[in-house]
Amino acid sequence: MKLSIIVPAHNEEAFIAEAMGRIFETSISMEREVVVVDDGSTDRTNEILTDLKKKYDFVLIKHETNRGKGAALRTGYNVAKGDLVIIQDADLEYFPSDIPALLEQMENNDFIAVYGNRGVRQWPRFGYHYVLGAKLLTGIFNILYGQDVRDVYTCYKLFTRNAVLKMNLESNCFEFEAEVSCKFAKMGGKIKNVPIRYIPRNKDQGKHIGFKDAVLGLFTILKYKLSK
Repeated sequence: MKLSIIVPAHNEEAFIAEAMGRIFETSISMEREVVVVDDGSTDRTNEILTDLKKKYDFVLIKHETNRGKGAALRTGYNVAKGDLVIIQDADLEYFPSDIPALLEQMENNDFIAVYGNRGVRQWPRFGYHYVLGAKLLTGIFNILYGQDVRDVYTCYKLFTRNAVLKMNLESNCFEFEAEVSCKFAKMGGKIKNVPIRYIPRNKDQGKHIGFKDAVLGLFTILKYKLSK
């Protein structure tokens, strides 16, 4: 078995080196492939990544313009060669050392996925408006799609690559998180939950997602529920 870790990155010069270090320091009980997609960064992100290739073995792809997280992930999925695929954000909100716990719960089944559950109590005070939006979208998703997901907007989503390729993903921005979950559920897939650690950053620290993304996420959940 082989795991592909897809890393979308946009203007993460302050975090990308440590994030990559954490990924490669994590012990994983299978072959690992890391695919980094620089989504049109205008800071030193690409320069740092290019230099890191002297130290780590990973695939680096660059979008000439910023196309959005969803577009970066679709590029990464199309390049990935692993039997399993998981997303790893390029900041330091998530801990790659939690990935083995998700792998332990994964089955060799295209209709099983494992999501990392960030948990409300781990969020600092400035993150509560984010968690409220995530919990609202998660609740609506569960009701409409008959799932028991604890955190539909988590970064850590572990699928088989076959399942991802069957979804015909279209989203370019953060609504990707809703689209991939909705399409997987409509395929008849079931999602397992695994607790993970999470330290969110705020807007001043470079967090990209906002209120308009929550609205777009809600629209996406409704759209795919009504579509054939």
